[in-house]
Amino acid sequence: MISLKVVDIKAFMSSLLVHNVFDNFLVSELDIGTFNQFHISGKINEEFYSSDELEILGDRKYSTWSEVKPIAYTLLKGNKLPLSVKIVFLLSPTNTENVLRKSGLPIQITDINGLFLNIRYEKGILNLITGTSIKTFTMDKSLEHEWDANVKTFLKHYEIAVEENK
Repeated sequence: MISLKVVDIKAFMSSLLVHNVFDNFLVSELDIGTFNQFHISGKINEEFYSSDELEILGDRKYSTWSEVKPIAYTLLKGNKLPLSVKIVFLLSPTNTENVLRKSGLPIQITDINGLFLNIRYEKGILNLITGTSIKTFTMDKSLEHEWDANVKTFLKHYEIAVEENK
């Protein structure tokens, strides 16, 4: 787990809300504090969909950021800054498999609950915190370190300037 402070919040929010930088992440949850407190669970409500639509969704259990982003944008736009924003992104199973394959780690996708990127804005500070969840206890931090490195590479690729929190 690493904690990174975003240097340019305005540029980051543009990447998050206007551009497609984070669109492929799955949304585990979203909390926005403005004139009200808004909470969105990213878990898909299967009852909402027809059988044809469910077939298109496949085995996906969470909405993508591209699906939730317009709602978040509507809640956040305006002249006043939000009091708080918390987004918990989850890496898709396909991208989690890609991380495992590239790393060469001897871990199976079925052993992983998720690779997470937490975005937290409060009191004018925006932090990104990585997280991993493995189904069994292990002292091995290889996956955690691999995910941290992948997040840093991702941010560098999209020119998102961060400083590591101590």
